[in-house]
Amino acid sequence: MISPQLRALHEDNRISWNAATIAHNSHKGDQIRFFQEGGDTLFPEDVELLGELTGKRVLHLQCNCGQDTLSLARRGATVTGVDISDQAVDFARNLSVRTGIPAEFHRADLYDWLITHREAGEPFDIVYSSYGALQYLSSLQLWTRLITDILRPGGSVILIDFHPVLHMFDSRGKLQNPYTASGRPSTQQCGVSDYVQQAGVGLAEDRYEAGIQNFANPYPQHVFHWGLGELTEALLDQGLSIEVLREYPHGNGHRYFDDSTPTRSRQFLPPSDLPPIPMMFGLRARR
Repeated sequence: MISPQLRALHEDNRISWNAATIAHNSHKGDQIRFFQEGGDTLFPEDVELLGELTGKRVLHLQCNCGQDTLSLARRGATVTGVDISDQAVDFARNLSVRTGIPAEFHRADLYDWLITHREAGEPFDIVYSSYGALQYLSSLQLWTRLITDILRPGGSVILIDFHPVLHMFDSRGKLQNPYTASGRPSTQQCGVSDYVQQAGVGLAEDRYEAGIQNFANPYPQHVFHWGLGELTEALLDQGLSIEVLREYPHGNGHRYFDDSTPTRSRQFLPPSDLPPIPMMFGLRARR
């Protein structure tokens, strides 16, 4: 269902993420000890949208290195994580084994994995995705159709991500892009950045270490910008009921603007010379 052209872009993204993942984890200190001491990487907004997880089967798409996946499992869920990056999934599997927090991880293009699971797997109570995931979906319509198919009746899709309005600005707060590209691919030669270093304690808390410095990703990435209206319409087209749609004036763990103002809660606010804008959104839709 994914064209050869899009598959080639996905493969570029896999390679770019493999390189960036090494840099990201170089800043996060002893993550095994962090989890063994009871650490949890979920933000309050995620916890509120997810609700009670005890006994729930959760699919975490674009799970990256599994820190949030293990946090879901620690809260009582049976969790499956899927990510395209080899480096990320290898790290996640090792972290699960070394911490003793059970979770299942699969290295796959999410579209391929969803198609295979739809044909042979058990349904999930929750499909969850967060923080930078939306821009890597090359087909929003196919994504919504496939996640709906693997949800049990009454199950929920929960998405918390950076607001599409941010795409309109460059890192200095200057307007430069249209609100949405309706999924048309945009190539970034600089590749996946070391956003963990940019955020500092925003993503690594007291575990932050200097790690790899001045990381320059030699592998390009491709992103697909969608508007919030396009996302909600795609979910509604599958018969899902949108129960919650919230916008937040801060960004969790992500220094989008060079002059972002950090808070004590690992959040970043827009620069003082910009009016308040939505920086994140949270959505819960039910089958």
